[in-house]
Amino acid sequence: MEKTTLRTRLVMAGVFLGAILALSLSVAFSWGGAVSGGGEVEESPEAKAAFTAPPGSCVTWTMPDVSDIHIVPCAQPHLYEVTGVVNIGDKYPPNAPAPTVDQWRDIALERCTAGVETYLNEQLDPFGRFTVSALRPGNDEWADGDREMRCVLQWAAPGGKLEPIIGNAAGQSQSAVWEPGTCLALVDKTVGNPIDCAQPHSYEIVATLDLKTKFPDGYPSQNDQKIWLDTECNRAVQDYAGEVDLAAQKLILTWDIREQESWDAGSTLVNCKVGAKLADNSGLAPVTGSIRKAGTPAPPTSPGR
Repeated sequence: MEKTTLRTRLVMAGVFLGAILALSLSVAFSWGGAVSGGGEVEESPEAKAAFTAPPGSCVTWTMPDVSDIHIVPCAQPHLYEVTGVVNIGDKYPPNAPAPTVDQWRDIALERCTAGVETYLNEQLDPFGRFTVSALRPGNDEWADGDREMRCVLQWAAPGGKLEPIIGNAAGQSQSAVWEPGTCLALVDKTVGNPIDCAQPHSYEIVATLDLKTKFPDGYPSQNDQKIWLDTECNRAVQDYAGEVDLAAQKLILTWDIREQESWDAGSTLVNCKVGAKLADNSGLAPVTGSIRKAGTPAPPTSPGR
């Protein structure tokens, strides 16, 4: 029988990988390889409280084996926000074998999404910052008849690393954006987790813009988005880095485009970002260092500008 560790009790049910929403789901904390050591981690009272937390609770941890998982005020940085409790006893009566990890992923996605939208009081952006995950009962609890799964929201970076959330998810923008100055790692010619800009990276975020400032009356076509962002991102990169010649450094300026589903969920923020392409156009090339160091101070603006 599968042993339950604290890691396997956290079910990741959807992660934004680069530009693709990964519905070929993965268990949380499996990103760097297999769980080391094996065996079962003894749960502390704080951990048990986290796995039975009511909706509206926020939980976090710092240890790789999740042994320090605990509830924190949602105003503090946290990795999970509990959005609801789902009982799956209708499909798994007493004495039924526990679902496999793959089945847990499917259950979390199927049973949690609608409740998450009720919790948020808006649609869940399928391409946005937040994705659905779950806390499942361990094998001992399952054997004792526990059929309750806690649905949670998380923020996973493109490479799968869970990012801290500050404040309740409801009311926050779901836009998948990063703070200007953030660099994202380069992994297999595409985008990974946040990384120090001194390290080889795929993109440096230079600005965050709100499409709604230009298009207040409804969803703009992707072509209209591109036309506006071409102008605004070029202006923003100069504000960010000073007078910088991207072409001379073989860099490209690009930006996000929002889908209708994202717009309908209130995701109107986009990033402007700088990167580089491989010569054969097969993907992104590594960039090292921030473009802020490459630019020169922008000339002072005239009073009439």
